[in-house]
Amino acid sequence: MGTALVIENDASDDLRRLGEWLTEAGLELRVLRPHAGDDLPADLSGYVALVVLGGDQHAYPAADGTPGAPWFPAVEGLLRKAVRHRVPTLGICLGAQLLATAHAGLVERSPAGPEVGPGVVGKRDAADGDPLFRYVPLIPDVFQWHVDEITELPRAATLLAASTRYPHQAFRLGDRAWGLQFHVECDPAMIAQWCAADAALLADLGYDPELVVAACEAVMVDVEEVWQPFAARFAALALGELTDATVRPTLPLLGH
Repeated sequence: MGTALVIENDASDDLRRLGEWLTEAGLELRVLRPHAGDDLPADLSGYVALVVLGGDQHAYPAADGTPGAPWFPAVEGLLRKAVRHRVPTLGICLGAQLLATAHAGLVERSPAGPEVGPGVVGKRDAADGDPLFRYVPLIPDVFQWHVDEITELPRAATLLAASTRYPHQAFRLGDRAWGLQFHVECDPAMIAQWCAADAALLADLGYDPELVVAACEAVMVDVEEVWQPFAARFAALALGELTDATVRPTLPLLGH
């Protein structure tokens, strides 16, 4: 057994189904909630993995230079240490954006507008050599809920999935850190909660909240079929159950 550190940035975006998948695969989870006052550790000693979840905040600073949340500099510091020391890492939505900004990537308000509800992303060729993404279907179902996007990946990142309006949907840094712009952890109750909280946004988009929930419910099984095994592979990597040869894809030195 090994313990993964999970950073919950927002009470509305907890581990939900992802937590079930990771524990079923053998990981113990320690969830810290800095939004509720939990202190973050200075390093990842004692942890076999790091998971950073989403949230309503922005990964980029406000106009006055203050971070999107007071604990974000500490989160970015942990993300840099994770990549440097090859601790298996998974960032979801805001977590992926923080993984990018921690390594000199750029996150901005999306010029393409908000992306909300069920969707698909397309794998890039590099995904075929990735230990987690190689087994993901070519066009997997995902959940989207964001107004910001990663407009520039870190220079050494490998792009693994894209979509027409949002070119940076999934990426890897080093050989053990992954960022997913999309969500995989949601259940219907979480989607319904987000719809209620973002009623004004949905109204601006012309979306009926009940239809959004129903559309997400319709792909729940498809999402689980793809991303539960993905989570299990991540857990296996963290627990040392994947060989080093399997874990190490060809890494670019520069660009993406």
